[in-house]
Amino acid sequence: MKNIILAIAIFWIIPNMVNGQNMIVFSGVILDEKNDPLPGATVILNFDKEITVSDRLGRFKFDNLEAGNYLLQISFLGYRKYEEKISINENIDVTVNLEPELKTLQEVVITDSYTEIRKNEESLNIEVVNENYLRQNLGGSLMKSLERLPGVTTIDIGSGQSKPVIRGLGFNRIVVVENGVKHEGQQWGADHGLEIDQFSVDRVEVLKGPASLMYGSDAIAGVVDLKQIEIPTMNSFGGSIDVIGKSNNNLLGSSVFLYARKNKIFYTIRGTVQDFADYRVPTDSIDIYSYRAPLYKNRLRNTAGKEHGLHLSFGYVGKQFSNRTYFSILDNKYGFFANAHGLEPRGVDTELHDKSDRDIQYPYQKVKHIKLINKNEWRKDNFRFESEIGFQRNFREEVSKYVQHGYMPATFPDTLTFSSDLERLFDKYIYSANAKVEYTNNYNSTIVVGMNTEYQDNSIDGRGFIIPAFKQLKTGGFIYAKHKFSDKSLLQAGLRYDYGHLAMESYSDWFSSPVVFDSDTTYEYLQRAEDSELNFSNISWSLGYNYNSNNLAFKFNFGKSFRMPIAKELGANGVNYHHFSYEVGDPDLSPEISYQFDAGVELKTKTFAIGFTPFVNYFPNYIYLNPSSEHDNLYGNGNQVYYYTQSEVFRFGGEIHTHYDILKFLQVGLIGEYVYSEQLSGAKRGFTLPFSPPASALLNAKFIPADKGFFSNNYLSVDYKIVMGQNRIVPPEIKTDGYKIVNLGIGTDILFKHQKISLSIQVQNFLNTKYYNHTSYYRLINVPEPGRNYVINISMPFSGNFKK
Repeated sequence: MKNIILAIAIFWIIPNMVNGQNMIVFSGVILDEKNDPLPGATVILNFDKEITVSDRLGRFKFDNLEAGNYLLQISFLGYRKYEEKISINENIDVTVNLEPELKTLQEVVITDSYTEIRKNEESLNIEVVNENYLRQNLGGSLMKSLERLPGVTTIDIGSGQSKPVIRGLGFNRIVVVENGVKHEGQQWGADHGLEIDQFSVDRVEVLKGPASLMYGSDAIAGVVDLKQIEIPTMNSFGGSIDVIGKSNNNLLGSSVFLYARKNKIFYTIRGTVQDFADYRVPTDSIDIYSYRAPLYKNRLRNTAGKEHGLHLSFGYVGKQFSNRTYFSILDNKYGFFANAHGLEPRGVDTELHDKSDRDIQYPYQKVKHIKLINKNEWRKDNFRFESEIGFQRNFREEVSKYVQHGYMPATFPDTLTFSSDLERLFDKYIYSANAKVEYTNNYNSTIVVGMNTEYQDNSIDGRGFIIPAFKQLKTGGFIYAKHKFSDKSLLQAGLRYDYGHLAMESYSDWFSSPVVFDSDTTYEYLQRAEDSELNFSNISWSLGYNYNSNNLAFKFNFGKSFRMPIAKELGANGVNYHHFSYEVGDPDLSPEISYQFDAGVELKTKTFAIGFTPFVNYFPNYIYLNPSSEHDNLYGNGNQVYYYTQSEVFRFGGEIHTHYDILKFLQVGLIGEYVYSEQLSGAKRGFTLPFSPPASALLNAKFIPADKGFFSNNYLSVDYKIVMGQNRIVPPEIKTDGYKIVNLGIGTDILFKHQKISLSIQVQNFLNTKYYNHTSYYRLINVPEPGRNYVINISMPFSGNFKK
């Protein structure tokens, strides 16, 4: 026994003593192009496993390293990111000179070295924006802030909510991912925004084109990938205080952020509060079909709202393993424009609504979204494993005063389980799990194998019915490979299989309606939905190629993607109070299939860049809502009946962007975008698709004064946006005239007693132009876009380091 213990001691203690004696010091100095030191540069070894910051002399040091191969990454604002694989077998001291960042499409499309890497490795067209871009282009919502990107528009719901549209496709054809997990709410509704706090987002990647291969069903048009702040550097703490104000709807808001990391443990916390009033439009009345509704002081009554958000994250960072948990809760309350909700726009109590522009009267909606995500990452040699487990709950209430419609009783019964003012309630629970393994061999090839699973349980309540309660399971697996022929040439290919199961529950009216049969009249509780179970499956694939030289980049991608029909398309049977329509689903709809070819070419120098990103898209069976000649008399005042149907669709278009540095302090740029859609079969053959964006161009000039005194990073930006008229419509859409608007931006960083204060000011719709957005939710009732709006954002970051 003693010999065994002695042997264990020899084999355990001696190697560790040797390792302790052979621990290595890796140090160096970081300089700029003039050999001046760069203090505060971030230095990373092996993907956030070892992190430090250069001191005031530009020096850094890592102690107690084991011999081996490492990936060295160095980043500093305004300079190109430095990356190099190094072998460390003894004490080393290095000197690294960083190169000034090449500014490509500055302000028109914000890019940095990370963006260049993503564009070079992704065969689909991608746009990447950072926190600075979001702060300088704050809109009423995060999606509105992204509208300046080429190919991205929004469907707006007032001044505080919007949905993304990529190349003319939106709703459930776009996947929004937050921290690796698909965001799920009631995104099928045109009147429902996304429950996202734009202050919590540090970086956004917009993937344009069919992305079902990696993200599964619903990514048929693209992906909006939202990422929070990266893991803090070792032994650091800090945060920021943001204050925002907007003049058009008298918005006041603040967001406070804190972070800290001690050794391998870290946390972040953010709280956001916003309160806004009814927003203004440059007109004193609007036409709601045949009724002209006057506006008090140019405000859309009852469009005020309140937003509250809390975000937490904490985790562990090791040399090979990291774990991070995210928790967020958003609690929002928004009013519906009183004259555009329900069936009596003439019966609005204008005196009540016009007493205050900040109160929220009937009708309104309350939304609470809870999200919990756990993310793991493990690296070992050439292997990398990632996983995400997520839970979400989306609780939405739509509240309005009870009014008798159709055969509803004049007096609301007191025997029902819901209150008289609860118009609709949706309560969705979502459980998600993702996993993928990545292997890179010594022949410049990478293989990724993964799976995604999501389960939804959506219950309903309230006096109004439009979609049935349902339970839905989606699961899929994929394999994806890429091979580098050289540093310039990359080939990518992938294959995916998906399976989906949808179970919809039956629903019958809570009131009885007369049914006539052979001259006999009986009263029955009409059934609006039946119990049904549907299964879907499909195969997706993708093939792409990238070529990247110093000044020229070229890519193409050809792929097939698909989308499962959603419960509304399959089982809708009720009044949409926001559209004055009655909508009916079709349980026989087949999965939506899309074939798309994407390409991209970009030529750039130090002072000039130009790029073109065309696409061609074909749907054998596109799903859309088709108006009929029928009218509903059971549940409202003769609403037009719409049926979900499918048709063959052909689409093409693209974006062009260019940038030129006229002088060192003056840059100009252009973004142009165009989408053409045509239905090749069905009742609307020859027509375009709903919400098709018109052609547009954005001209930008940016003046960048030199740093002076307390002021740095100064800019003055002017946007001149030209939007063509949209004459290709789908009835009951109406044609929309073109328009031209001017937006201004100005900003600077102020250093006040070692405290930096970032100030950005926007003037949106500077000339207070009256215009209509064809993709706006309110376009059908002739509500123009908001008038002139001053947006002020003040950000005060702070940071420090813990003593060792």
